[in-house]
Order: sequence, then C-alpha cells, then structure tokens
Amino acid sequence: MPQQIPVTDLTQNVSPRGPWTHTSTGEPRGYVDFQRLKELWIHTGTACNLACPFCLEGSRPGDDRLNAMKLDDLRAYFDKAVDLGVEQFSFTGGEPFVIRGFIDILAYASTRRPCFVLTNGTDPLLRRTHQLLPLKEQPYPIRFRVSLDHPDAARHDRDRGEGSFAKALEGIRWLHDNGFEVSIARQMDPDEDGEAVEDAFRRIFRTEGIPEDLAFTAFPDFGPPGSEDETPEITRTCMEKYPTAESRAHFMCSYSRMLVKQNGRVRVYACTLVDDDPDYGATSSLRESLETRMMLRHHRCFSCYRFGASCSAP
Repeated sequence: MPQQIPVTDLTQNVSPRGPWTHTSTGEPRGYVDFQRLKELWIHTGTACNLACPFCLEGSRPGDDRLNAMKLDDLRAYFDKAVDLGVEQFSFTGGEPFVIRGFIDILAYASTRRPCFVLTNGTDPLLRRTHQLLPLKEQPYPIRFRVSLDHPDAARHDRDRGEGSFAKALEGIRWLHDNGFEVSIARQMDPDEDGEAVEDAFRRIFRTEGIPEDLAFTAFPDFGPPGSEDETPEITRTCMEKYPTAESRAHFMCSYSRMLVKQNGRVRVYACTLVDDDPDYGATSSLRESLETRMMLRHHRCFSCYRFGASCSAP
C-alpha cells in the first residue's frame, strides 16, 4: 500500500501570476493536495520529428529545451515509484520514439508496471516496429495514444506536415493489428459538437480498416511554453465552492508526477503541463515532490479546473 505522506508548502516564490501561495491580487490561491501516486510521467525530451506551431511543448527536430532521457536517468525513479505504490508509467515528449534508447527505457519500465505512450504515430514509431514487437511479451502491457488532430487530412497536415495524417493512420493500424491497445488524442475546437467530430473520425476509421470504438481524449489549446493568457486565477474560495471532492481528485497533481531533464538534471514536476515554470519542479526527489502542496498558479491549471483536462489514459 502507498505510504501516507505529510503535506508542506513551498516558500513564497514570485511569477507573472503572483507569488506561490497568493494570487496577483493577494487572495489565497487554490491548491491541490497529493493523494496517492497513481501515475508517474516521464518526459522523454522536447526533440520531435515534427514542428507543430500549436505544440504545448514547443517541440521540433533537434530541440533541447528539455533534454533527452536515458535509462540510467530513470532506473532509480522507476524503482522508488514502485515502492510508493505507482500504478502506471506514462511517456510523453516531444516524440518519444526519436529518443535514442527509448526502447530500452520502455523495456525496463514494462517489467515494473503497465506503460502508456503518447506518440504522433508517424515515421519514428514506424521505423521501430521491429523493436516494439518483442515488448508484447513483457510482464506488463504497453498502451499507446496517437495524436490525430482533426477528422480532416488537409487540416491535420497543414500544421504537422504533408502526409502526416496518412502515416498516423498507418501507425494506429499497425499498433492495433499487432495487439497493442491504442486510443486517439484530438484537438478541441471552441463550441464544437464533440459527438459529431468523433463520428467523423469513426467514418474515416471504417474506411481505413481501423476499429471504430477507439477511445478519444480531446484537448483545448494550451498555448506554447512560457506563454500567458487572460485565464482567471484560481482562488481557494473557487476550489472550496465549485469542484466537488470527487472532481478535485481528478486533477493530475493529486495523483501524478512527471520527470523532466533540464540542464542535465532530472527534476520532478507536478504534471505534464507545467514544465515551463521551475517552481513546479523545485526538487529532484520524488518523495519530496509528493510532500509539496501544489498551488494552482499556472495558467494551464484553469483548463483542468474548467474542462477537467487530463493527459492520463481514459
């Protein structure tokens, strides 16, 4: 069973959105306390084969804002997370499959817990299918979520590059046909009819010989790293008045942490959406991170508050 861990506050750090514990207008800031370590995310680095202008990580070929992970960086974290009761290891980027040694990382992690990989499903994955096949025999399963932005190849390819839509479909088909569980990450348009959008995807899947019952996760536009917008700040009163105890438990910072490598050092961040604010990665200790009360200061926290956005598997 996971151990019970006490909660402490960080010191009063200052950002464009105000200090750590209070909003820019001086109100006590909303927060989320850690409950249990359900999921440990690993950011494999911001290098990617694509250069999507909307990328929330600002990833592109050769990018090194977040350094590429190696297995030697992660073994001790995997083992400590298991000791703390983790249920799943999840991987994001960049594009994980451009990272040299990613298969070795995935092979080790899947001997310890189930794994979940976010990928664009294009050339980097397709070039490694021969390395993925043996991982079907690992003690724990590996699932995938493939990015397929819109049910319109031209619109998808406008940002991801010509032919990306067709290659992503090829990657989805290969994963499914070879026995891996796969789901879809798509973009969310303002005021969209979500059911109609997903029906359009299913018509494409039917034509392409892909199962129509794949799960979808829709994401709003989070903006590039370091950006600020006009989203409201979340006060303690907001958190006490509106979210239920059940909905608060769905905030990722209540059950997950993410490992990020910056300037050659691994840091533990609160979730997959805040690696552009160093106050959220103030420690290299997984246990110490779990003892930290996470204040909802980052502008992306409002998306979780409003939409229930989560990078986790459905």
